[in-house]
Amino acid sequence: MNHFDKESNLPETENLHIHLAISPAKEKGGSSAMALPPDTTPAPQPFTPGMSSQDDAPAPTSSAVPAQPNGKPTSEETKPEDKEPDSSSPTAFKPPRLRLHVQEIGHPGASIFLTSVNAATILQQSIKAIHKHLYTGPITPSSTSSPQSTHLHPPPTRSVTLILRPMDGVAYTTGSDLDSDHKEIHFSLRYISGISPSSRYSSEITGVVVHELVHCYQWNGSGTAPGGLIEGVADWVRLQSNLAPPHWDRGAVPGRWDVGYQGTAYFLEYLEGRFGEGVVRRLNEKLRKERYEEVAFWTELVGWPVERLFEDYKKTLEEKSKE
Repeated sequence: MNHFDKESNLPETENLHIHLAISPAKEKGGSSAMALPPDTTPAPQPFTPGMSSQDDAPAPTSSAVPAQPNGKPTSEETKPEDKEPDSSSPTAFKPPRLRLHVQEIGHPGASIFLTSVNAATILQQSIKAIHKHLYTGPITPSSTSSPQSTHLHPPPTRSVTLILRPMDGVAYTTGSDLDSDHKEIHFSLRYISGISPSSRYSSEITGVVVHELVHCYQWNGSGTAPGGLIEGVADWVRLQSNLAPPHWDRGAVPGRWDVGYQGTAYFLEYLEGRFGEGVVRRLNEKLRKERYEEVAFWTELVGWPVERLFEDYKKTLEEKSKE
């Protein structure tokens, strides 16, 4: 089942490189071949992986996002042939090299993954979805209702390696040992093997991959943006890609605007509806150019403090619950 829109002008990525390994699992009393990161999700710091913590909900993911370069072009971006696109055309988005590493091919989760989805397809289509929702289309300034376009600048991610391995939690994303332009997504085989019912294998795997890939292609104010906002943007893209799992509750009233994940994703959806399409794109672009200072950031973005916007959002949820 294709969860994404078919229309896209994003160039095809390079062929997927697959590495399979057969190794004994060490579920108890031993360590796996790759050290597990701590069972926390800290505020984004350069190349500090965070670990998704598993709770009663079947699907949420958690990832610490490495700080992106501060808007400085790489040597590849400054080549003469890489011309700045005009404002009427979609932003140039160089496809990355994709790799799949299955650490333990005999694990039940590996079998589920390999028989439920086509790795190359979901990685390519997920990147296209991210390009569409974060880097293509109008930007709507808070001072006008007329959609405007501007140049948007995706991070120069050169490769993404999806690593399937036995580990706790769900998934996390980090920079590779090579440099910050090479990303790794670590996806738990244990989590995959526990997805239920089986009819949700494809959509749940794809949803987690979309969420984690957003972390490869979003900006975070040089590590200053709240972790809840970073995770909320990732789940917002998942939501816009029609990949929200059944347990997400649109009517739930979160305790804070930056609670993260679907709680913040639905708040961002509310802002898009209130201020027009392009709010999240402009938010992401703003995080590329400057550090996050809450009062100034939101006032410049939409003209209101975020706490005031959140109170308005909660009122709409309360009114809908009475209907």
